[in-house]
Amino acid sequence: MENLIFCLNATIPVFLLMLLGLFFRTIGIFKEDFVGAMNAFVFKIALPVLLFQELSTQDFSAIWDGHFVLFCFLVTVICVIFSGACSLFIKNKEARGEFTQASFRSSAALLGISFIQNIYGSAGIAPMMIIGSVPLYNVMAVVLLECTRTDRPAKGARSALIRQTCIGILTNPIILGILAGLVWSACRIPQPVILSKTVRYLANLATPLGLMAMGASFHLKQAVTMLKPTIAATFFKLVLFCALFLPAAVHLGFRGDRLISILVMLGSPTTVSCFIMAKSMGHDGTLSSGVVMMTTLLSAFTLTGWLYLLKMLGLF
Repeated sequence: MENLIFCLNATIPVFLLMLLGLFFRTIGIFKEDFVGAMNAFVFKIALPVLLFQELSTQDFSAIWDGHFVLFCFLVTVICVIFSGACSLFIKNKEARGEFTQASFRSSAALLGISFIQNIYGSAGIAPMMIIGSVPLYNVMAVVLLECTRTDRPAKGARSALIRQTCIGILTNPIILGILAGLVWSACRIPQPVILSKTVRYLANLATPLGLMAMGASFHLKQAVTMLKPTIAATFFKLVLFCALFLPAAVHLGFRGDRLISILVMLGSPTTVSCFIMAKSMGHDGTLSSGVVMMTTLLSAFTLTGWLYLLKMLGLF
């Protein structure tokens, strides 16, 4: 019972904040435009500042774990290949790209940091997991969606889109926040009290605002369209990949916040960015939105279950 209470204390506050966001949208306090602006603020400002804060005050040599980053990268590659192969069973070619990216692309940055902060009080090793997975998420999502779209744009337009996306990856605020924190740490630059307090105030906004914005974006009716591929992608995202790769992570000796970071990378809900990117690249977006909504709804139970299992086994 003690282990279950520990796991509930780690997961329930996260999902209560998401439910609060949904409630505030339902009663009209959160408007659609406000939710979009809040998502943008968290993604572009608060979350990068949080990552910078976590990394800039730590010893770079103590933070870096090449084996962990490589593991996150290779597992992501395998998940992409597996999901892509399974998508070939879907008759609708355009839906294959959406299915694949929705199956492997996690809300790793926001939820990963939220869970690890809830358990350990800081982001810990989560930035290293982000380095190993998030850039690859973006690259593979672009490739998959471009290769499976039916209304392919002219060659010049495609080149411009790909070039713009590559620039977007290189200037991703989350990646820039991590790099800035690592450089600051490596150079051992002191932080005046005024700067450190300002950074901390901004960083403290990331988790509550991000989770409420995610909850406010939830629309249940979208989760029941294209039901079979939606259920399959949801099963991959929340159950299958965890069952396949968590034992491998344990075998390789990952414990504590490293193992929790891997759990969140594998088993957190599909990121809202899947729907946004699918729509912007000429896809219908129905399958993407359905997987986002269903994984968000069910992850409250699956993540608690995985966390409870790891706690029972004494792995963190």
